[in-house]
Amino acid sequence: MHKIIALWSHPRSMSTAMERIMRERGDLDCAHEPFMYDYYVNRSVREMPHFDVQDDHPQTYEAIRDMLLTRAEAQPVFFKDMSYYVVPNILEDTEFRDRLVNCFLIRNPMASIKSYFKLDPDVSCDEIGIEQQWRHYQALVDAGQTPIVIEAEAVRRDDRAALSAMWDKIGLPFVEAAFDWQNERPADWAQVDGWHADAGTSKSIRPLTLEDLTRQEEAFFAAAEVEPKILTYLEHHMPFYLRLKAAALRQ
Repeated sequence: MHKIIALWSHPRSMSTAMERIMRERGDLDCAHEPFMYDYYVNRSVREMPHFDVQDDHPQTYEAIRDMLLTRAEAQPVFFKDMSYYVVPNILEDTEFRDRLVNCFLIRNPMASIKSYFKLDPDVSCDEIGIEQQWRHYQALVDAGQTPIVIEAEAVRRDDRAALSAMWDKIGLPFVEAAFDWQNERPADWAQVDGWHADAGTSKSIRPLTLEDLTRQEEAFFAAAEVEPKILTYLEHHMPFYLRLKAAALRQ
């Protein structure tokens, strides 16, 4: 059986750009948020905007898991997903939990919450996603695993160094071509096109500047004056983000 590498993210954490890098490697069978079908379609927790449901996609947790296991019979698999889609199901499914190479991607929630709210003003606190990321991560640690945590800001500061450190930890060789996106926009992004305009049209990771960080903070507090609930969301998720940040890879 080949590796199944999971990148557990929270929305607007730059996870689609990370997925693009993994796709451009050329040696992985990649899936885009397969478990969102269980959360938004099978269980119908709420209606997800900008989601064009594909009728032929497996919809239950068990069917999605089995699809990934089947694909891993042929070659190594990579998928990125959200912890809030799968917790607690995956923690109770210990055989599958222990089958995965688990990585976590985090981004400053001031940036991710503001970005999410712009696309979906009705976003719930659960969908911000960082609390469930932490609970997922801690459950894996308690089970004896050492999951990898990577910061989106570190990737933007030096994408090659950040990804090289991650790949080294999970046993993948460095592939320089992965950082120059030549392949066509992935076909399975069409189902959620409204969420991934930047990652779909870009050719590489855009470097992070001090001005970017300043603008993110200013934009967040300006948005919070109009919609105070995002400040409540920040206060709720920030402690979980800081715990994950303390465990992040250092280059």
